[in-house]
Amino acid sequence: MPGQHYHGLILAGGRGTRFWPLSRKSRAKQVLNFFGERSLIQQTVDRLGPVIAPERIWVLTNDHLRDEIVRQLPEVPRRQIIAEPAQRNTAPAIGLAAKVIESMDPEAVMGVFPADHVVEKPKRFLRMVRPALRAAAAGRIAVLGIQPRWPETGYGYIEFPPGAEAGSTVPVAVRRFREKPDQATAEQFLAAGHYCWNAGMFFWKASRVLDELRQHLPATAALLDRLPGFHSRRFTASMNDLFPQCENISIDYAVLERAKEIWGFATDDIGWNDVGSWNAVYELDRGDATGNVVRGEAILESSRGNYVNAHGKLVALLGVDNLVVVDTPDALLIADRSRAQQVGDIVKMIERHGRHELL
Repeated sequence: MPGQHYHGLILAGGRGTRFWPLSRKSRAKQVLNFFGERSLIQQTVDRLGPVIAPERIWVLTNDHLRDEIVRQLPEVPRRQIIAEPAQRNTAPAIGLAAKVIESMDPEAVMGVFPADHVVEKPKRFLRMVRPALRAAAAGRIAVLGIQPRWPETGYGYIEFPPGAEAGSTVPVAVRRFREKPDQATAEQFLAAGHYCWNAGMFFWKASRVLDELRQHLPATAALLDRLPGFHSRRFTASMNDLFPQCENISIDYAVLERAKEIWGFATDDIGWNDVGSWNAVYELDRGDATGNVVRGEAILESSRGNYVNAHGKLVALLGVDNLVVVDTPDALLIADRSRAQQVGDIVKMIERHGRHELL
């Protein structure tokens, strides 16, 4: 059965600084519960379940988060939740995982998925994942593109051929990958109708991505090729020595923009959101009649469009609109919702002030 060689790689190494003060190094965005009872990484594993069994799920994270992810994902084999010894971006991370998975299953087909996105229509999502995995099993590199809903400047784009049908399960040749555009270019992409957001979901044989790295990123590939098999007692020590020497570069720059042929699937509406800020959480949470979203207890008078996340105390708002209020035992954030993307700048300021206990 082809599906027995399907493996899912979940990238879970980010810090989620735009979700401070709730998100911290040891409790980052991907392990938080924003919606319902399951964290973002638990939801990621859940929706892959019908296609990729938990025993073939692999997670790359960091030392700060590994123990919490192990706790949250008891169905995933503990040894398959791997802490990278250093942050080296997505090309070395995916290469490391490919090397590990290929040593366990030489016929492995990998799907790569971010740990911290929301997909509100998982059945429609899997309708696109299945043919992408089949394309990868046939030796192709495949990507999923998300239909743009506004002229976003914070995402890279995938250029499909004009007329590419959203929701088609037939792969089409991708023209090229485009960097994060300025506002005018993003508006042109949206109007053209054949550009999709690049959501970081890729599919390939483990052997294929390793071959591509050997061709396009030879120094890093040579380091990864020195790793022993995952069963080896020397694996962890070798990884800790070799991986930090890898180049710091994304898979987009290292492989996808250089590979000769990429096949793509333009999704239809799968309810995708990268949950990139507190404002995104607010918009996904669907507030009350006055546009307020409250997690905890609050009294809101003459106040509209606010997001309040505070437990253990009453929050009272009077005559204020469009605020983010997030309270934790040691820190309180109050921000304009329109500036929620800049919360990460607050974290940088905290670092500069040496307040590492707040990180």
